[in-house]
Amino acid sequence: MNILSGTPFQESGGWSKNSTEAEIYRLMNESSLPYSYRYPGELNFEMTLRNSIVESAKAMHQSAASFATFETTRVNSQYWNMTEFGGFRIKPGVRPSDAIRDIFTNGSYYGFECAGAMLIIYYDAVLRVLGERTFNQLFPDIFIYSWHADSDLGIHPTRTMNFLTGDVVYFENPDFDPRTPHWRGENAVVLGGGLYFGHGIGIMTAEQMIQALNSTRRPGAFQSAYLSDLVVRPSFQYLSNFATGMRSTSKVKYQSVIVLHNEDSIPLLRYRMYLTMIYQG
Repeated sequence: MNILSGTPFQESGGWSKNSTEAEIYRLMNESSLPYSYRYPGELNFEMTLRNSIVESAKAMHQSAASFATFETTRVNSQYWNMTEFGGFRIKPGVRPSDAIRDIFTNGSYYGFECAGAMLIIYYDAVLRVLGERTFNQLFPDIFIYSWHADSDLGIHPTRTMNFLTGDVVYFENPDFDPRTPHWRGENAVVLGGGLYFGHGIGIMTAEQMIQALNSTRRPGAFQSAYLSDLVVRPSFQYLSNFATGMRSTSKVKYQSVIVLHNEDSIPLLRYRMYLTMIYQG
């Protein structure tokens, strides 16, 4: 259900019948969950950014960037500084837009795990929608490590099986082989049409994704991998403010600490659990 200023509404948006935006809107209307917007432009922004997330996921799939564990992460040193624990930060003097785009254009220089891949897709999608100037002002110091994200992305988890195109979901693999722990699960972008993109595993249906993960289980495993109800989304409403000029970028930004855990391919909620443990001391 879509709600505009507290009132249910129907909005065609002018999208073609078979477009990604039309599919997203149909799924929203069929969902029992409310999707609330202050004005029609906010809905249109979410549709545009969701479509951009799909395009960025497909671009990563087509790039030469490969999957790598934290121990084997690699980057283009022209744009990024590597850390000893497998993270990478934009070099001083490098424009964030150039650094993000280089991952897609010179992918053979890069290898990273799937949580970081989801954030790179988010950054690229936001760059496509907001443009270089606003993007570079919003994200001047991008650091990629697991689910550590810039606060202005506003990523947050929710529990639902009502997936929308552009969502990030998680395939759990509870009986993963401890010798290959990076197959504990797969973060994946919902592409629409029953397809998902997981970095290092490719574009597949949910059934194919589950079969691929099952093939990596420990000897004697009996529990199948499965698609969980965890969904990750950026703050579409917050980011829309920068597209309309309703909000200017802040000179002061508060970021969370970086949780070093050395566990590849974890879901956002696991990372948030580690973060809570740190803050609670």
